[in-house]
Amino acid sequence: MHVNSCLLLASLLLLLPSTEMKRSGKGRGLRGARHKLTRDRVRGAGRHSRSGPSGLVSPDCTELTESGDIFVDCQDRRLNSIPTSQTWSKEPKHLLLARNRIKILQDGAFFGYENLASLDLQQNQISLVEEGAFQGLARLRTLLLQHNRLRTLSEEALIPMPNLHYLRLYDNPWNCLCPLDSLTRTLQVPSNRNLGNHARCEEPIRLKGMKLKQVDPELLCKESDPTGNQEWDQTNTTVPAKPSPFRSKPDATTSCHTYLFPQIRMDCSKRGLTEVPIGIPEDVVHLDLSHNSIHHLRARDFQSARSLRTLNISNNNMEHIDTASLFGLLHLRELDLSDNSLHFVQYGVLEDLYFLSQLKLGGNPWVCDYSIHYMVYWLHHHPGVRHSGLICRSPPEHTGESVEEYVHSYNRECPKDRQHSRTDQDQTDPELWNTPMEVQRELEEELEPSHLRVPQKYEIIRLS
Repeated sequence: MHVNSCLLLASLLLLLPSTEMKRSGKGRGLRGARHKLTRDRVRGAGRHSRSGPSGLVSPDCTELTESGDIFVDCQDRRLNSIPTSQTWSKEPKHLLLARNRIKILQDGAFFGYENLASLDLQQNQISLVEEGAFQGLARLRTLLLQHNRLRTLSEEALIPMPNLHYLRLYDNPWNCLCPLDSLTRTLQVPSNRNLGNHARCEEPIRLKGMKLKQVDPELLCKESDPTGNQEWDQTNTTVPAKPSPFRSKPDATTSCHTYLFPQIRMDCSKRGLTEVPIGIPEDVVHLDLSHNSIHHLRARDFQSARSLRTLNISNNNMEHIDTASLFGLLHLRELDLSDNSLHFVQYGVLEDLYFLSQLKLGGNPWVCDYSIHYMVYWLHHHPGVRHSGLICRSPPEHTGESVEEYVHSYNRECPKDRQHSRTDQDQTDPELWNTPMEVQRELEEELEPSHLRVPQKYEIIRLS
């Protein structure tokens, strides 16, 4: 009898939790299930990753502090999920997750990151953002989602971020149909001028290439054919597809990758560029144009990039730099021109670089003739500029010689090459004074009217 009562008591204890759990969620529907999911994730934070109990997160990330802000740099770490906030010693203000393998942002993915001001998720494989993914990010001001695989995104996903000021969505294959209606309307609100700039429709074909900022939201929910590629009007006639817009020059914001933290940096390397792209934002601090095919820098190529501190144009097979190419780069500190095809830098190219401190010139076939003198002249008048790689490649007699040494030797030999003219000798040789030649010259000067005489630059005074 005692054994049976114990078994009965144990059975009741096992049933109580399940009964209580059912009561707590009764009548809440989807909201109750979402609340339970949120509560369970908060309780489990620090033990498991967002991908589930089987995938423990131990990312090899870097925690650093700059200007009092805490940064967590998890770029290029092959992460498949968002690390928990308890992974870090201090709560970060900026979370950098670019260039990983994240595919889905689930509801509550950023619980514990309430102090985030910026979130960089560009260059992942994100194809789905659930409506509650950004829940809790009320202080977030910058969100970078460019260069992913997003086809649609609900306006509901942005609601938890009332202070969002800067949103990047370009280079995603946006499917401009009815599910995208709420997002396009949000982006087109005048006060949201920094949200979703440059994002374009990938399909249907009738809207391909059109900016989300400009597409008519009324078109998105119009009836389409089964393939989703053609619009049908009320008379059931096909509207021809609009051609994709054509640009004569590449656009920096869509051709390059932009990183905002800790300083604004634009990576345009290895993009197959044949010229400097247009639209470089004014606040970009570091610009990398290396490993492209830019053969010629033209005047005012960087006129909009007035905040640049470093500029890398190495490995471009560049042959010519126009005089005003670097116009306006008053704050540039570092310039890399190495590994190009430069023979010389023409006069005036470097005149705007008042604060330049480092100049890389190696790997260029510098020709040591009179055209190279400007470079040495400029460096001589800017002794604070550290430079490297200025070595003669031709002519053969100067190959391997420092360009500075070549110019010094040129100046030393110059007086021997340019002998004094006979007029100079006549004026400076005392043996020729009071000679018939001098007397003849004085007679000619006396016969010439004084108002026609050319003023003499120098006056020779004979001392007895």
